[in-house]
Amino acid sequence: MGGTALSAFFTPRLAAELGRPGTHLLMAAVLALTGVLMLGASRTSPLWSPATAPALPRIREALKVKATWQCSFLYAVSFGGFVAFSTYLPALLENAYRFAQTEAGMRTAGFSIAAVLSRPLGGALSDRLGAVRVLMAAFGGVVVMAVVLLFRPPVELPAGVSFVLMACFLGLGTGGVFALVAKLVEASKVGTVTGLVGAAGGLGGYFPPLVMGAVYAATGTYTIGYVLLAITAAAALLYTWLAFRQA
Repeated sequence: MGGTALSAFFTPRLAAELGRPGTHLLMAAVLALTGVLMLGASRTSPLWSPATAPALPRIREALKVKATWQCSFLYAVSFGGFVAFSTYLPALLENAYRFAQTEAGMRTAGFSIAAVLSRPLGGALSDRLGAVRVLMAAFGGVVVMAVVLLFRPPVELPAGVSFVLMACFLGLGTGGVFALVAKLVEASKVGTVTGLVGAAGGLGGYFPPLVMGAVYAATGTYTIGYVLLAITAAAALLYTWLAFRQA
């Protein structure tokens, strides 16, 4: 998640200085260097032993756990919302508020940093207050912020604060979901369930940018997109209360 903030800040500037091909080559070089550093400087823990059971049966068993599907939905909304905003926010800021690409990237970096800092806070609050309360507060906050952004608050302060608060609520939600996984799933299956839930979060971030782009192309505004976001977050809030209020 932190890398998303770095990318939002540096990529537009690098593209302006080096061009897109040069930027991609630089990223490839950094990735290759990271691989070399890991290969040369990291060591496998002597306490680690590889899993001997095949992966597919463990995945099938995890898919039979009800909490896997429940938490996948909640994570698709919370982390998927973060991924979607981080991906599409530069275009939204350029279209709706007429920011230059570098200015939009800088503000997207701020959005990502707010979400990154809120994620561990969501986990810590879940330990103290309970994951369900944190998730209900997070999804409720997303609903409120989506309604606020629906009316296109003026730049800089009202809109900026609204986007940052949106990031904070989404970050709290991501931390709360994994706290809920630890509460609902037996220890031997937590790793597999976590992998599936994480995949659902990435998938959840895939569709909203497509929807927002289609909405803007068809209407020239993001109104319908914010309405859909508010409805989705409200559904997640209601489901959290109905499914986990006993917890």
